[in-house]
Amino acid sequence: MAKPVMVWIPLLTLAIGWQQINAMFAWHPGSGFSKKRHDNILRIADWNIQSFNGLSKNKEVKKLIRNDVAESIMKLHPDVICLQEFNTAVGTDNISLFSKQYRYHYFSKDYQRANGGYQSGCIIFSKFPVIDSGKIKYPVAESLIYADIVKGDDTIRVYTTHLQSFKFKKEDYNDIEKIRYQEDEDLSASMNIFRKMKLAFSRRGIQANMVRDETDKSPYPSVICGDFNDVPNSYAYFKIRGERQDAFLHKGFAIGRTFIALAPTLRIDYILPSRRFTVKQFDMVDEGLSDHIMLVTDILLQK
Repeated sequence: MAKPVMVWIPLLTLAIGWQQINAMFAWHPGSGFSKKRHDNILRIADWNIQSFNGLSKNKEVKKLIRNDVAESIMKLHPDVICLQEFNTAVGTDNISLFSKQYRYHYFSKDYQRANGGYQSGCIIFSKFPVIDSGKIKYPVAESLIYADIVKGDDTIRVYTTHLQSFKFKKEDYNDIEKIRYQEDEDLSASMNIFRKMKLAFSRRGIQANMVRDETDKSPYPSVICGDFNDVPNSYAYFKIRGERQDAFLHKGFAIGRTFIALAPTLRIDYILPSRRFTVKQFDMVDEGLSDHIMLVTDILLQK
């Protein structure tokens, strides 16, 4: 017969891990998403668009991807669009795909080639005037950007970012398969994967600290969204989220899925409004145009 004290061990384990469990599961089945909304609502779309590369290997299909991506977003009529892995170039002006409906934008331009002829990074588009914007550069590669948007009498700060990825290449995915099937080279494969993961975790930790420090300074009600490249029980997620809301947890259901390349249920993209907002609705929209799934939410600023 088990000792009475032993009964408390699994209960204590669950209690300690409850924060992680609670961050992974949403309990709102059948919430749905209506394209109609009230004027006082702010609708935000967030999407890592995979550099307009798409998922098809057909060259003719690939030529249409940039237009398909833009149309997929704009048919939801968001007020603000936050994109990661966005690019534009001389002769392929991807900003012009949005600028007719979204007069205001701020672009991080983290990567540049051909003397600035090619630029890529994160971008924020807005239908409403942007009175200020800024960029906080990370020690390596990318950055955190923000735009202060004026909607009626309200000013709202919107942040977006793309945290360090594992930067897995085709050979790394092959290594993962070797590990999975315990092939002879699995030790070497494991070391390769481990080194890349260790570097990414270290850089994301530094970036997450920078994001939290910056977002805590916001003079306005704020929303941060983007590709964190980490799951909901990670240090990066909890550090950035702090006391913020997770739109998926408020209006989504089950575990959620925003990245399709590695696992059937991997949520690494987020929209996190501050407590000044009420989350009215949320959806994940898979258009088959990126290895990430688009997020869209309606939020209401509490007066």
